[in-house]
Amino acid sequence: MGIVSVQPTAVASLPDVLDTLAPGARLRTLVRTATDPVTMVPLLAVRGTQAGPTVVVTAGVHGAEYASIVAAYRLAERGPEELAGMLVVLPIVNRPSFAARSIYVNPIDGLNLNRQFPGDAGGSFAQQLAIWLMDGWVRHADAFIDLHGGDLNEALTPFVLHARGDARAEELAHVFGIPYVVASGSPGHSYSGATALGVPAVLAEAGGQGSFSEGDVLTLVDGTERVMRHLGMRDGTVAPRATIAIDRFEVLTSDVEGAWYPTVRLGSRVEAGERLGVVRDLLGDVIQDVAAPVTGTVLYYVASLAINEGDPLVGVGA
Repeated sequence: MGIVSVQPTAVASLPDVLDTLAPGARLRTLVRTATDPVTMVPLLAVRGTQAGPTVVVTAGVHGAEYASIVAAYRLAERGPEELAGMLVVLPIVNRPSFAARSIYVNPIDGLNLNRQFPGDAGGSFAQQLAIWLMDGWVRHADAFIDLHGGDLNEALTPFVLHARGDARAEELAHVFGIPYVVASGSPGHSYSGATALGVPAVLAEAGGQGSFSEGDVLTLVDGTERVMRHLGMRDGTVAPRATIAIDRFEVLTSDVEGAWYPTVRLGSRVEAGERLGVVRDLLGDVIQDVAAPVTGTVLYYVASLAINEGDPLVGVGA
């Protein structure tokens, strides 16, 4: 099993990896992003000893979602003899956000990368990074898995998203094996950018609040490997798991700056109109009463006391 070492400037896209890496070898290097400013992000690739599909796995689109990053590194430890095809892992896509321990946005332009896809080469840093990822890597893949989790201030129960109307992506989302599968029509996300390129994609979430427990890491590793077995990249069958299709995902936000007091538990069933929590002003008075807009399941909520105007508070899947 060989390890190929290359200069960072030698690899700029997935086609470069395909040209560089022979069957049975792995690649570990830093790659230069086509952004201003330029960043160097880690690339871990493993090419199997047999022909097969190419899957791109990313993490660190939000740099403080640590369980996803640890899971991505662990996936890249698989040996070439275990694979048919190629596994390409970019475990820390948004390096400035990772270094700054920044929630939601990156510190360079203040934008949330996972709202900028497919991106814009003439835009600001996050928009340039988005199109670099889409055009250089995802476009050339047979499938795309973007690993996420709750941010430093978020608690969640694991769920997986796919673009509504993409039958291939929906299939992969259910294969992933996380109980809650969310169909989303929201633009700007990594999976919607991939769908526009004709690449089936899922975004899987586990972990949060700065932790990377073994259970959350394994949830993401196991789900990704289930997809790889389904695609014929690894030996073994994929045992069916019961999943719940979520067709409506309501995210409630704060109208004001203040202090957030959630009153719900993760995974709990709530009825439309039921109180989910309150926002109090800095004198302690309730200034926003937050109620469920639909009957459904609490998939995540912000766990920090401090809240800003426009911040998400809680997400309910129906």
